Amino acid sequence: MARLLVHIATGPENPTRAALGLLVARSALEAGHGVDVFIAGDGVSLLRPETLDAGHGIGTGPFREHIDALVAGGAVLYASGMSSKARGLSADGLGGLPVQMAPPTRLIELALEADRVLTY
Repeated sequence: MARLLVHIATGPENPTRAALGLLVARSALEAGHGVDVFIAGDGVSLLRPETLDAGHGIGTGPFREHIDALVAGGAVLYASGMSSKARGLSADGLGGLPVQMAPPTRLIELALEADRVLTY
């Protein structure tokens, strides 16, 4: 099976596109692929508990359902530390989600380790 990196930089201002990235990551994981999800830029706002619970894409499903399935399936979730800090987010404010705060260098490493990279 392949290793996939899904990079999500779209935030709640475009819920369908953001949920599509999560749906694709979830679908790859359910198909047996290894999946890393790196959320950066405006996308880190998706990780706020209230946004996760309310967010829903048109035809692409609810944010919370996708994130919960990714976590349960063993996907590794990363959030840009710089993007999070700029938006007032910290690991403590993510409602217990197992998200690793990471620098841009980690995104580069993940991209180089992945068989494919998809960006939303």
